[in-house]
Amino acid sequence: MRVLGIDLGSREVKIILMENNKIIQKHKVSTMSFYRDYCNFDGKIVVDLEKLNLKKIDRAVSTGYGRNNTDLKLFTPINEIKAHVYGAIYQTQLKDFILLDIGGQDLKVIKVEKGITTDLELNEKCAASCGRYLENMANVLEISIDEMSKHSEDPVELNSTCAVFSESELIGKIAEGISIERLCAGVNYSLYKRIHPLISKFKGKNLVLTGGVANNTSIKNFLRRDYENIVSINEPQFNGAIGCCYFGSKILK
Repeated sequence: MRVLGIDLGSREVKIILMENNKIIQKHKVSTMSFYRDYCNFDGKIVVDLEKLNLKKIDRAVSTGYGRNNTDLKLFTPINEIKAHVYGAIYQTQLKDFILLDIGGQDLKVIKVEKGITTDLELNEKCAASCGRYLENMANVLEISIDEMSKHSEDPVELNSTCAVFSESELIGKIAEGISIERLCAGVNYSLYKRIHPLISKFKGKNLVLTGGVANNTSIKNFLRRDYENIVSINEPQFNGAIGCCYFGSKILK
């Protein structure tokens, strides 16, 4: 059976195709390009599977932002919490863990016990605890996200709680002549400080990281202060789409 999973993110749409519960195809496109170039509207949003080079689909499941998720024709919609939990279970084979998903514009902390969600915290209102914050600060420093993620030693103190004001504060630190390494470490640590109050509510042995920020080495280092085992997965950005496929193949009848 071939199952298609689509995660409609705020910045990118992630697409996974599974056959017999194995990933056989994956790709991502910008959210604007997805709707502009690969969709039509006929009462509901119709995804042009041929343009995406997706064929012989037996079942399709979607998750992601807003009303458009429920308006996708021929797709079964599921909420993001369910999609990310199923994705993490598929990728780790764990049934008991804390899931930390840091996306471009939101953050989720989900407690999973025996494969079931038992508690969660969401932050969808402030960009300062999300991936967009890191992108903006990297742009200010004129370096790549990958380069910035490497630095965690001797972080400069950044006190602004607002993503917009943090940019001004960072520029001030640059003017003071502080090294790029300390500035990068300060940005990474400031994100960790905003995450910490949310994850401190959840106790557990295993912390599973998903979302684009899961590739940030420094964030992982800081999180080891709170969790015994930081679980890295192969496809952190595709986790929601993988969860859609897993749900479609294992749960839907």
